[in-house]
Parts: sequence; C-alpha cells; structure tokens
Amino acid sequence: MSPLPTRMINRWQNRKEPGPGQGTIYWHMLVGDQPAARDAARTAWERLADFTGLHLPPLEWLHITTLVVGPTDEITTEQQQDMLATASELLAALPPVEVTLGRILYHPEAIAAEVQPVAPLKQIRNAIQAATLKATGREGYTEGPAQWTPHMTLAYSEAEQPAEPLITALGRELPPTKLTINVVTLVAQQGPERLWNWHHVGRVPLSPPCS
Repeated sequence: MSPLPTRMINRWQNRKEPGPGQGTIYWHMLVGDQPAARDAARTAWERLADFTGLHLPPLEWLHITTLVVGPTDEITTEQQQDMLATASELLAALPPVEVTLGRILYHPEAIAAEVQPVAPLKQIRNAIQAATLKATGREGYTEGPAQWTPHMTLAYSEAEQPAEPLITALGRELPPTKLTINVVTLVAQQGPERLWNWHHVGRVPLSPPCS
C-alpha cells in the first residue's frame, strides 16, 4: 500500500459485486472481540471524524483478511466443512501469535493498520491455503497486490477526494497495539462487501502452548 496515494477513489464504483443470493467465502482472522483492536480503530476514526467519503467497518467485524476462497455458489457446504477439518489438523501444530498494530498503510481505496510480525502469520496463511486447496482444488487468492500484507482495515474510501488531508489528520502510525491471533474463522459474506452480512461457517483455533 505504498507509495502514498495522491487521491482517494470510490472502492465500489467499478467493482463487481455478488448478485442476489450470491456471496463470497473468506478466511479471516477476526479481531473485533479484542478491546485493543476496537480502541485502535476508534482512535483512527476520531482523527478522521471531520472527513466524509469514508466507510467504517463495524467493530465486531474488524479483521485481517487471510484468504479469499471463492464465490459461495462454487464452494459446497461439504467443501467448507472439509476445509475446516483439514485446517484444524494443520493449525493444531501452530501456537497463537502475538502481533502489533502500528504503521498506517494508505491505498486509494482504503486505509489500514499494518500487522507485524509477518512470518508467523504467513505460516498460518500457508496452512489455510493448503487446507483450501485440498478441499476445493483451488488455492484461493489475495485481493489487491499479489504479495499478502497482513493488515486491519480502518476505513474504506467511497468518494473521490485528495488523500493528503486524510494522511495529515491520521498520521503514519497508531499507538502500538498488541493483539493475539489464536483462531482463524471461515466466513460467508452474503451480498456486497459494504453490507457486512457476514456469517461464521466455522472457527479453527491455534494450538495453545503446553504449560
């Protein structure tokens, strides 16, 4: 999400979206149940309160997108359950990960907080991708740049406007925020992204360290 954009654009202006009865299956690291994630999002929103043209995610659905699996009408219920079963086996070997939110990432379509460290999160994603491939025959994909950059989206752009005033108001970093990634969730998003009609298909915990 660099270099810094000069203008924000409407993320959904020319975006193909699911039609009636359609949706998308995702793997997400949901963090909206963690007070620190909510506080970080609120801090960003307070700094951006004077601006219009921003779509804010619901606090309960704050997330790190891990993998886009595919359309709901192409991924059967049986395949979804197979993904969960295989992911449970693979993630049982991986411990929870302590991560930090901090640096702000700017894109013409969105503003996000970078999540570090990347390496253990990539291990989780690799396991999820392997489970997806085994169950569906497809590897899934990443929206945006080919290289996956873990991030928690703070706001989506839904209007054309200069980026510099937003960057000045929000800055380049949030106060360091610690989160724990200890579960990955398979989510069915029904309809367009901005409606937030999300449903849990299943949750896969990481293995807690032995005491």
